[in-house]
Formats: sequence, C-alpha cells, structure tokens
Amino acid sequence: MHRALFIGRFQPFHNAHLIDVQKVLKEVDEVIIAIGSSREKDTLENPFSYNERKKMIEAALKKAKIKKYEIYPVPDLYNDRKWVEYIKKNLPRYEFVYSGNLWTLKCFKKYDSKVRKIRLIKGINSTKIRDMMIKGKEWQKLVPKEIVDYIRKTKGVERVKSIHKPIFS
Repeated sequence: MHRALFIGRFQPFHNAHLIDVQKVLKEVDEVIIAIGSSREKDTLENPFSYNERKKMIEAALKKAKIKKYEIYPVPDLYNDRKWVEYIKKNLPRYEFVYSGNLWTLKCFKKYDSKVRKIRLIKGINSTKIRDMMIKGKEWQKLVPKEIVDYIRKTKGVERVKSIHKPIFS
C-alpha cells in the first residue's frame, strides 16, 4: 500500500485542502492527514483545537465520499529534526510528504523523504479566511459547506474575532 503524508494546520480546512487531498489520492492508496500545532488553540494563528479541526476535516471528507485517510495530531516541538523524527515514529509509514508550507518541505527534504509541494490556489488560504472572519467579509465560499456549518454551530467566527486584538483601536 502506498501512503502519502499531507501535513498542515488546517485553521480552518478549506476548499484548496480538499482539492489537495483528492489529488494526492490519485497518486497513492491512502493519505495520512497530520494536523500540525495539535496542542495549540484559542490563538489568532490557531483558533481551533485539534479535535475541532479533526471533526471539520472528517465532515468535509465524508461529504466528498473520501474514505482512504487517517488523521493524526502532530505537536510543535521547536526542533526541526526532532519534529520529523516524531512524525516518522508516531505515524504510519508513508512514501511522500505533501505540503504547501516551505518550512515543512525543507524539514522533510533534509531529514526524511521525498517531498511534493502542493500547488497553492491563489486567494485561498487559512490566514486569509481568518482575516475575512475578523473583518466580517464573506469567507464561506472558500471552505466546504460542512466547515461553514461546523464553524457556525460552534460560534467559531465569534471566537476568532474575540481572539483578535487590533494594534490600533
């Protein structure tokens, strides 16, 4: 069985992430989704907990009829080599690492395996989505409907706004 590791923070999981998972599954039998910064929550960069992100991803993949995946938490270790070693030791074996994050790709290229950079989709990224939430702009079309529903149900937009502390009032 051929597996790929797809690693990201998914804050939140958006349409480009879903497209990436679909593309990866055209090349391998199963995708291991590693949710980075898994111990982080309630911060501007990481407003959603690991469990929230896992539930969002599962809902979106279920709707897309994607079944060949596993999800794992990956904490920040603040040491590139130890971080890669942690992943190799605690997650199932994989052949390729997919990410859109240059630092992540550099770490894996240096310490582990074959990397494949995900082609980013212009205008869709989690930072932008969180910023749109803060500014009251329409962010909903950038994420799967299941994510919109989950964020609404858990008052995620209100939480993101309450975490945001503007520099100037």
